[in-house]
Amino acid sequence: MKKIVFVIIGVVVLFTIVSGCNGYNNLVKMDEDVSTKWSNVETQYQRRADLIPNLVNTVKGAANFEQETLTAVIEARASASKITVDPDKLTEENMQKYQAAQGQITQALGKLMVLTENYPTLQATQQFSELSAQLEGTENRITVARKDFNESVQVYNTKVRSFPNNLFAGMFGFEKKAAFKAEEGASNAPTVSFD
Repeated sequence: MKKIVFVIIGVVVLFTIVSGCNGYNNLVKMDEDVSTKWSNVETQYQRRADLIPNLVNTVKGAANFEQETLTAVIEARASASKITVDPDKLTEENMQKYQAAQGQITQALGKLMVLTENYPTLQATQQFSELSAQLEGTENRITVARKDFNESVQVYNTKVRSFPNNLFAGMFGFEKKAAFKAEEGASNAPTVSFD
């Protein structure tokens, strides 16, 4: 009878160890996937940052262009370049700071692109057209990279928070990660008026 009890206890212990190792390995794999997707997001934002100096220099060539707008773009780029987030520290606070800095670039570039509509000779140049197309393509890549990252974070967070993985996650320091959120006011439709 004692032999059967020891065998049952041994099987339960062995099952727990194997299950724990499997759970740990899955968490590591998912954590690495989140890190990879985060790198992809940063790569696309860096690509956009790399395009900005060329765009600014191209626009500077247009006579009487608003210096204030160019300065805003340059300052937003410089500010955003200072903010980086380690994949192991993807907290709500860090993500908000990162997203706010990138949002400033988006706003400044948007204003710049609207103002360039007043300069048809600038828009007609091949260099400006190419840079605009590259910037538009990069914005699309940023959107895709952010979507992929958010999906990866969701899978990871679900695993970290579900039982029995939450036991192993807590023991080994796997914490919930933050994802990108919609910008404030994004849910409000713009007002269109034909007055």
